[in-house]
Amino acid sequence: MQQIIDRRLAGKNKSIGNRERFLRRHKEQIREAVKRAIDGRGIRDIERGEEIHIPKKDLSEPVFGHGQGGVREIVHPGNQEYIRGDRIERPKGGGGGGSGSGQASDQGEGEDDFAFALSKEEFMQVFFEDLALPHLVRTQLAEVPEWKTHRAGFSSDGTPNNLHVVRSMRGAIGRRIAIGAGSRRELRELEDRLAVLKAEVQPGDAVGESEIEALEEEIARLRARVERIPYLDPIDLRFRNRVRVPVPTSKAVMFCLMDVSGSMDEARKELSKRFFILLYLFLTKHYERIELVFIRHHTQAQEVDEHDFFHARETGGTVVSSALVLMEEIIRARYSPSEWNIYGAQASDGDNWHHDSGRCRELLGDKLLPLVRYYAYVQVAEEEQNLWEEYTQLQAGHRHFAMRKATSADQIYPVFRDLFKKEGKQAA
Repeated sequence: MQQIIDRRLAGKNKSIGNRERFLRRHKEQIREAVKRAIDGRGIRDIERGEEIHIPKKDLSEPVFGHGQGGVREIVHPGNQEYIRGDRIERPKGGGGGGSGSGQASDQGEGEDDFAFALSKEEFMQVFFEDLALPHLVRTQLAEVPEWKTHRAGFSSDGTPNNLHVVRSMRGAIGRRIAIGAGSRRELRELEDRLAVLKAEVQPGDAVGESEIEALEEEIARLRARVERIPYLDPIDLRFRNRVRVPVPTSKAVMFCLMDVSGSMDEARKELSKRFFILLYLFLTKHYERIELVFIRHHTQAQEVDEHDFFHARETGGTVVSSALVLMEEIIRARYSPSEWNIYGAQASDGDNWHHDSGRCRELLGDKLLPLVRYYAYVQVAEEEQNLWEEYTQLQAGHRHFAMRKATSADQIYPVFRDLFKKEGKQAA
């Protein structure tokens, strides 16, 4: 059996393994802190990390203490209030405790709550650990791929800035050794033979001197041949080779549709914002590229930016179908379903012009649901009006359409988890 110990460091000489154990041990406190983190954030900046505070009482661990043993009776001096068996109340907070309440004091000591930062990845993992996109089938960018540059070995051609000096010099040394090996071996043999002849030939020996002269000429010729081998040849140059390869990615667009008629007060708009924030953050966990389209409507619909979507004061009657028509037009113009994963999120109080609700059901069922991956409708009012009744007819025939109610801030997160819970799991 093989055991792998992860000794990588997570910055500042801290162990990744220790951090993961800490996150598992205090999962409940971290989850509660993460749920509170969505307040006060915009939709696009919700995906950053978060600073988590854990009360010091939750960090205490049981320890073993070794006492003196036996039965002992101790009399503490100065006691004028208690006798054996009395229960002493816990001291009140404050007095320099750091995290308690009470008046300021020049005495006492304590510990503040433990604070640490969650990274973006840890934040999203905790927040969506048991959620999944229902019936997720990603649209791959096979038709419109993104390209990335990857190293692909070495090439004999290239630009000077891609020249690999070490690999080029290694090739040059190998070439010189290979080409000049025979000549150097022959040169060493002739030099050894010349040294022997010079030692044996006596002065006046014409034959020996003639042989020595011939050997010296051959040695000079071989040395010239070895010296003519170039130190660096163009065939030795090696350049880093980089190729562009298609990278399969997926991208999504999220449509946010919100009713801004007179019946949608600021509290209901705030509930809608919380739901949109959760959905956007959840989609960033599954897709590399997310675009947002904001559509607000009363009797007429218009595409706006995020600030106007939540804060513009224009209001009027209610014709929900205008938003659905505009959503379809934008999809046809900019977001081909073959290239984009399309998600729709609609928030309304359910009030609509009674002649328009049937048209909304037809538009959603015939035009939009065939184009989107998932469509979620959240009603931020308890009363079931004509729009809720019409939308209810779509649930049975469309698995990727869901609708829920949320009338208070504490219901938004449970409703969201119910919409996107993993199959086979109960909603939290």
